[in-house]
Amino acid sequence: RRAASSGQGQAQEPGQGLGSARLEPSLLRFLVCPLSKRPLRYDEATNELINEELGIAYPIIDGIPNMIPEAARTTQKKPPAEGSKEP
Repeated sequence: RRAASSGQGQAQEPGQGLGSARLEPSLLRFLVCPLSKRPLRYDEATNELINEELGIAYPIIDGIPNMIPEAARTTQKKPPAEGSKEP
């Protein structure tokens, strides 16, 4: 009988350890946004696939894009309120 692995049962946060694996560049030409069906831009700094039209970013976890719309985060800032002095 084998002993359990010492790493078993430990959850990793996305973006840490294996979670930071980069996207295989050859995949980018096949991937499109599931919502708009438009091509995505890979942002190496954040390790995300960006849909600039919709203002959302899909995370890449362990080198695998998480293309579930509910997993995407918003990237666009909301327009500044009229009369505000936002930079």
